[in-house]
Amino acid sequence: MPTLVAPAIPSGALASTGQPVLPVGADALLRPWLLTDASAVREAFRDPAIQRWHVRRADSVAEAQGWIEAWQSEWPSETGAHWALVDPADDTLLGRVALKSFALHDGTAELAYWTVPSARGRGLCTRAATVVTQWALYERGFHRIDLGHATANHASCRVAEKAGFEAEGIRRRAWLHADGWHDVHVHARVRQD
Repeated sequence: MPTLVAPAIPSGALASTGQPVLPVGADALLRPWLLTDASAVREAFRDPAIQRWHVRRADSVAEAQGWIEAWQSEWPSETGAHWALVDPADDTLLGRVALKSFALHDGTAELAYWTVPSARGRGLCTRAATVVTQWALYERGFHRIDLGHATANHASCRVAEKAGFEAEGIRRRAWLHADGWHDVHVHARVRQD
């Protein structure tokens, strides 16, 4: 069936290029994931705060490698982009920033992030989320980036607000975590913001 509207991002526009490495100031770098990051991912998911806001844990390096392989597969299939947030001096893992659920026709994606305990409290997650969002909106042609977090996750809300994401509402009892159902605070940035 023919479409009446040209896609915001043509199919193949992302996959035809390599996933970029994005600097986050002088003290951090966003780079594509490597299988050698698996031990650090497993360690990150031992953190109670990360476990609280995610629905899984990594019980082995092999399991974490499986996650990384899935993250790596999303760039060539144009369904998502996942970055390791690392210290550029020694490649220590500081966190993860991802654009998920690409809808290229509409030019939309969802932003997700976490940081390891040692990287928290210095604005690093906000800066990394801002870098990825600006890259998506102004360099790659995305129109809208959505962001959701449990309303009880106040740290994630602060990151969203500081990264310029406007609050749009609450989805009641939308996510199931280990401690039960959570309302989800919805934020977004659009290119015209």
